[in-house]
Amino acid sequence: MNSRDPKSIIRIARDNGTETEAEPLDLGARVRELRKARNWTLEQAASQAGLARSTLSKIENGQMSPTYDALKKLAVGLQISVPQLFTPPQREQVIGRMAITKSGAGAAHATATYEHELLAETLTKKQMLPYRARVRARSMDEFDGWVRHDGEEFLYVLTGVVRLYTEFYEPVEMRRGDSAYYDGSMGHNVISVSDEDATILWVTSLA
Repeated sequence: MNSRDPKSIIRIARDNGTETEAEPLDLGARVRELRKARNWTLEQAASQAGLARSTLSKIENGQMSPTYDALKKLAVGLQISVPQLFTPPQREQVIGRMAITKSGAGAAHATATYEHELLAETLTKKQMLPYRARVRARSMDEFDGWVRHDGEEFLYVLTGVVRLYTEFYEPVEMRRGDSAYYDGSMGHNVISVSDEDATILWVTSLA
């Protein structure tokens, strides 16, 4: 994860795709769909949102236009953002795509501190970037400052022992099977503290 590497996650170009014309959304139907996707009854959903059952029923049936306060309560109860209430599901855009990367067949990109093996590289417009990395660095002095990037990141130790450094937390030593989930915009670096180069699986969100 070297910021100078043009193939690194830090410099990934995002493709937003083409614009499409949105169709009018039936808010009531959208709320009902979100509720049923969670297998919640009206009572359960109303309780989660802090609304009366009758109020939620009227919203779902188009008999009431909810206030912004009610919309916020609905979003919190459904564990989504307010804009997502007005985002229609993309039922007809299920592509079912998949990419298999055989062991050792990922695209290799070596840096001074890590040796990356990018996984599922053939897929475009991914929502997350998985890659396996061999940790060469043995000291923080080998890094040119903190690594930072958009999104969130998940780290899983495959072999060896590593030490995860972050700018807001004390360094933590991690062994095989240990994992960490953190904000990618927070400065972070990883070094190997075992005799051999450690290997880790990194998964970074691109949203």
